[in-house]
Amino acid sequence: MGDEWGMRQVGMITIGQAPRTDVAPIVEKYLEGRAELVQAGVLDGMALAEINANLSPGPGDYVLTSRLVSGESAVMARERIQPILQRKINDFEERGITNILLLCTGVFPGLRAEQSFLIEPDHVIPPVVATMAKGRKLGVIVPLPEQVDALRDKYSPHGLDPVFAVASPYKHDPQAYQTAASQLKGEVDLILLDCMGYTEEARQLVADLTGLPVILSNAIMAKIVSEMI
Repeated sequence: MGDEWGMRQVGMITIGQAPRTDVAPIVEKYLEGRAELVQAGVLDGMALAEINANLSPGPGDYVLTSRLVSGESAVMARERIQPILQRKINDFEERGITNILLLCTGVFPGLRAEQSFLIEPDHVIPPVVATMAKGRKLGVIVPLPEQVDALRDKYSPHGLDPVFAVASPYKHDPQAYQTAASQLKGEVDLILLDCMGYTEEARQLVADLTGLPVILSNAIMAKIVSEMI
C-alpha cells in the first residue's frame, strides 16, 4: 500500500452503497496504472426500508440522492448521513489511504480528514466550471426538483446564476432528459450534470439533444484526482 509505485490507493466514498458499478469505471479509467480504487458507501449494509425510516429528509433538510447496489435509488437528508460519512473518512484514514474522494457533489460543511487529503467535489467543480463558462450562461441538470433552491448557493459565490433542470441519473427515464434538454436549449451555452451519478451515456444524450458542451462531474473529478497521485 502506501507510496510504492503501482500500489497507491485512492479511497472513494459514495453516499449510497459500494461498489458503484455505474461510475467507478469512469474514475478507474483515469486512475489506471496510477492507483487502485478502494470503495466504501455511507449506506453499505442497509436495506431501503431502513434507509427510508431513519435517513429520509424532513422539512428544510438538505436533500441528497444516491444509488444502492440493487440499482434502486434512495433519498436522504444530509444532516442524517453526515456523521456516517465522517466515520467512513476516518476508516479510510486508519487504513492508511492518503487520498479520499467524496463521490457526491453536495455541500457537506465541516467534513475533515486529519492526515489524508479529502477531495470534495463541491469545492472543486463550481470554480472550475465558472472558469470554463467565462461569462457564458450555464445550465445545470440535477437529480431532484427539491435540490434546486439549495444548490443556487453553491454557484452564486463564483458569479454563476445557472438555469436549472431536473433529470435523475438513477431512473431510466429518457423523457426526463428530453424535457430537461428542451428547457435548457436556447437558454444556456453549456451544461453541467451536477451529480456524481451521471454517466457518459447521460452526457452524450444531453449533448445530442442540445448540441451544447456537457460537463460530466465525475469525469472532471477523476481527471483531477489522477493528477494528484
